[in-house]
Amino acid sequence: MLSKEDFLLDPSTIFLNHGSFGALPRALFEEQQRWLERMDRQPVLFFRDAPELLRQARIALGDYLGADADDLVYVVNSTFGVNVVAQATRGMLKEGDEILMTDHEYGACDRAWRYYHRDTGVNIVRASIPMPVPPYGDLADIIWAGVTERTKVLFISHITAPSAILLPVKELCRRARERGILTIVDGSHIPGHMPLDLEDIGADIYTANCHKWMCTPIGSAFLWIRRDVQDRIGPLVVSWGWQAERPGISRFIDEHEYLGTRDLTAFLTVPAAIRWMQSQQWPTVLAISRSLREEGMRLLCAIPGIRPMLTDADDDVLLMGAVILPDHVDPVAMQIHLYDHDRIEVVIHYWLGVPILRFSVHAHTSASDIEALAAAVRRYVA
Repeated sequence: MLSKEDFLLDPSTIFLNHGSFGALPRALFEEQQRWLERMDRQPVLFFRDAPELLRQARIALGDYLGADADDLVYVVNSTFGVNVVAQATRGMLKEGDEILMTDHEYGACDRAWRYYHRDTGVNIVRASIPMPVPPYGDLADIIWAGVTERTKVLFISHITAPSAILLPVKELCRRARERGILTIVDGSHIPGHMPLDLEDIGADIYTANCHKWMCTPIGSAFLWIRRDVQDRIGPLVVSWGWQAERPGISRFIDEHEYLGTRDLTAFLTVPAAIRWMQSQQWPTVLAISRSLREEGMRLLCAIPGIRPMLTDADDDVLLMGAVILPDHVDPVAMQIHLYDHDRIEVVIHYWLGVPILRFSVHAHTSASDIEALAAAVRRYVA
């Protein structure tokens, strides 16, 4: 089985923050280096071959995601994908229209929506999810309560970044489609974390990172857009793909794939990452990681004053755990202390005024890492 030695991680650090940037296996680092060498050995030939290389990489990713390769493009991260869509909606929405999201969305994406609609008269409405979080079965109704006759867009995280909540996106997309509401899902934490079938989810648009739970090199993500929506989403960066002199598979691919000279090697490493995951018996890797996450939650919630973020057992598919810390804890000071004194890397922050600790596990995590976290937190909050 995999261990920390199979990754490029600093062995002196207890790395329990895979969810922020992922971690790169040595095997995939070496694969990316091979692509870099090919690119730099003959860059003109490499970029001449790039459309076909990217097509093959899209086919591999599409097969993995249950999607047609011609409906997705590679982007550097899901924040970029959200920016593509948010700027496009400026031309779709009018004054008084509403964009519905939750109050647990990733800060960068929340900012993107606010930025592109700062002067359009479009209102951003946030459905409030209380903490501790109600049972999974109640979340769709809690979020849907924010829908009005003016709601035109639903933007929703599949798993929330700040609080590690799995949201019922399939049910919400079903309801939105019945009402003619455009749905955009931020699935940053899903690929490699749990099975994903994009057609089955039912979203109009889905963007997610590969460099988190699939362990691909940083800077590899995708933007998937349902075929009948693609003509409504223009490029964020205009380059040779707009009004292409040599049109490719589709205008969607042309406009969103060719953004000028850039490093494509993280994208081209994705097919190797999928093969690597399959060779490592990925369901077993996930099962072991989930058990470590559950043990982490058990140990942390046994500490006086600490409560679980979630109130039911529907979080047993997650590799991230979040707990609510005692009110007296200063998250910034605690995060610095745990790293400086214990070499533990976790997320500790205020969210909606509540101090939260979020930890995440993966194939490089050991039982001793989890035990060290619980011991360090117990010492700090005592």
